[in-house]
This record gives sequence, C-alpha cells and structure tokens, in this order.
Amino acid sequence: MKGMKHLSLPTVARVLLLACAVAVMPTAVPLPALSARADEPAAFAIPDSDEGLPGAGPIRRYDWFKNLWKERRGAWAGRKAADKRALVFLGDSITQGFGDDFQGAFPGAKLANRGISGDTTRGMLLRLADDCLALDPAGVVMLMGTNDLEEGAEPETIAGNVKAIISAIESKNPRTPIIVCQVFPSAADKQRPAEKIKQLNALVAEQVKGDPRVRLVDTWTLFANGDGDAKAEEFPDLLHPNELGYAKWVAAIRPVLETLDLVPTPADDFQPEPGFELLFNGHDLAGWGYRDQPTLEKQLDLDGRESSPDGRYVAKDGRIIVTTPPEGRRVEQLWTTQEFPGNFVLKLEFRATPTADSGVFIRAPQLQCRDYLLAGPYKELKHYKPQDWNELVITVIDGKALCLCNDDILEVALSLPETGPIGLEGDSGQLEYRRIRLSKLP
Repeated sequence: MKGMKHLSLPTVARVLLLACAVAVMPTAVPLPALSARADEPAAFAIPDSDEGLPGAGPIRRYDWFKNLWKERRGAWAGRKAADKRALVFLGDSITQGFGDDFQGAFPGAKLANRGISGDTTRGMLLRLADDCLALDPAGVVMLMGTNDLEEGAEPETIAGNVKAIISAIESKNPRTPIIVCQVFPSAADKQRPAEKIKQLNALVAEQVKGDPRVRLVDTWTLFANGDGDAKAEEFPDLLHPNELGYAKWVAAIRPVLETLDLVPTPADDFQPEPGFELLFNGHDLAGWGYRDQPTLEKQLDLDGRESSPDGRYVAKDGRIIVTTPPEGRRVEQLWTTQEFPGNFVLKLEFRATPTADSGVFIRAPQLQCRDYLLAGPYKELKHYKPQDWNELVITVIDGKALCLCNDDILEVALSLPETGPIGLEGDSGQLEYRRIRLSKLP
C-alpha cells in the first residue's frame, strides 16, 4: 500500500478498452470484460493511461503494483471454474491479507479472495468484470477506498467509484447480495485522516440507502478510537489489522453472512430448562404478530409464516432475525400474541452487529437491547461480548423487573403494567434473538 516513486513505464501489450467506458461509470451499465485472451499476460495488465477507462480518480502504476496486479489476476484466471458461485471479497491489502483460506474464519463456505494490495476503487472497477462478475458470485463483500485517500482522491470521487461497482454488480444479477463494509480508521500521518474517512463513509451510506440488496456494516465505529483513528493494538501500523483486528471484522460480518445464507449457520439443539416454555419455535413466527403501537391491540398474526410481510422479521435457524432496514433506520415492533400477567422469568439470547439498535418490550416498557459498548446506553458492562451471543435474564416480581445481561445489571426495578405481551423492536442494524423462553413464578 505504501506509495513509491514513479518510474518510466515499460511498453506493454495493448488491450481493447471497455466499450462503454466514460469518465464516470453510469449507474445502470454493466462492465464488460477486457477482450484480450485470458491466457495472454496483457489481459491482466494495467492500461498505460486513464484515457477511456471507467470511473475517476487514481489508478496506481508503480512497478511493484503493476507486477502484483498482473500476478494475482493471472492466477485467478486459472481458477474461474472452481470459484464459480463463491462469496467474493473484493478489496485491497486488507482483503488480500485475509489469505485464500480466510484464516479458517468461515468453515464450510465457498469463498474467493479478490483483494490486491495497494489497489484503488478505480482499479477495482476496472477489474470487476473479470475478477468478480465472471464468477457469478453468490454475494460480494466490499471493503475499499483507503488507498484512494493516500493518493489524494476526494471522498466524492471515491464514493462515485463505489457506486459504479455496486451498479455493475446489480446490473449483472439484481439478486446478488452486497455487503458494504465501511472504510476502517487509519491515521492522518498515513494520509488517511479521520475526517476524510468519515466523509467517505457517510457518502457511501447515503448512496446505498433504500437499496434492499445492500447491507451496510459499520466497521468504522467498530475500530475507531476516541479521535477517530485506528488503535495500535488492532492495527500495529495504523493501517493493516492484526489477528485481533481480523477477528473483529469476521465477527462483525458473520451474522449478516449467515442471515443471507452465504456461510453456514451452526445448528442449535438447545432445550429449555425444566419449567420454561419456549415463546419461539425456531422455524416460524407462530405466536407472534403485529399490534397497534399506541393501544397494543392485535393487528396481524404471523402464525405459520417464516417472515413478516416486509421481511423485517425473519424466523430461521432457531433465531428471530431483525434485519437491517434498507433505509438505514426504521422503527418496527413484533409482539407475542399471548399476554403475561403475574410474576415470571424471561430469558433470551441476542447478537448485534456493530452499533445495532433494538429493544425488548416487557408488557409495554422497553429495555434497550443494542450493541451496548458502542451504541449504549450501558457502555460499562464487564461481561458483554461484542458481536457474539449475550443472555438477557429478566425477572418480574410485583410489577418490577430486574434486568441482567450476562449477570451485569441493566435495570434494578423497571416499572411494568399489570399485564401485556413481550415485544422485539427493530431500529437500525441487525439483531438476532434466540432461545426465547419464559417461566411463571408464584
């Protein structure tokens, strides 16, 4: 990724330029593949000039980068048939550093690493058709833009290339799920100041708002310190993640990949403790439905359905998944059809993507259920496990609720009405709930 002084360019074989290329890639035009034969080295070479190429901004032409670009793309060409329908990770050195085996992070999944160290978003746009779309990918995970900043590109230019890449993927196959990871924090002395990264991430977030095929994951807040820069314990050079950093990235995207069936979901053979009744059967929304929010009058029972009409709530693999809304944020509520007076203990487990916001309603009052350490309001919990499963235990006695998360106290005496249903709220990000069960007390 580190910049090098330009040397004189050697003569390289000419390639046919993209027929539909313009200075900025139109949002609905798919990228054709380069037309040189795949067994010719020129098919994988960077063109001598930017003239006629899609997108805008920098394309790197340092000798080291040209050699790496050609080497990796040439190797991938020989694996196209084997990599068909893989989940493609498209990016730069952070993606390349994941390795072809992705450090064993997703056992049983078919994956293809299409990261090239030092690449820019315009370089990725240029190679998208051959390296990614030709595989008819099952899905695409995108992490890109940091090298453009080092080369002096403005966030608007970078965001335009990201938009063009997404448009090309959707033009090839409108059903392809796309996971966009926000640019990781770095440091100003790496020519990647926090304000520029934040501006770029905000522009991309606005661009994908409303697109149901795109899932945006907040991997900036996940890693940023108080100043908005990378932490040395996760990014030793303030640019590339170490083992801890990669583990956090995996944990952040795993829930989304499992929800989209892009990686296997572990089986859950949980059985409730004696005296507890499951409120969720693990495979459909029987016993759950919509209610009028002010009055809690029943509106729609979802018995036998695997999802709500809008797909916001999905029952699968033993979980009720509150999916990320295309708008980025939308408040919605799912309720039990049954009401629960008297004393009881409610137990459940939840897992949240970075900064996700949800809530558990106990009769009517809401207990905030979020990615607590990043989204609050309980930021000092000692036992909370980010992007992992956490247990809520809510004990209701005489109209007061003691609420615990992994034995840490959330609320000591939350006041409740005499009766009411249990509810799950969706706001932003993805939340999953499982093992939802209740035991009545005297």
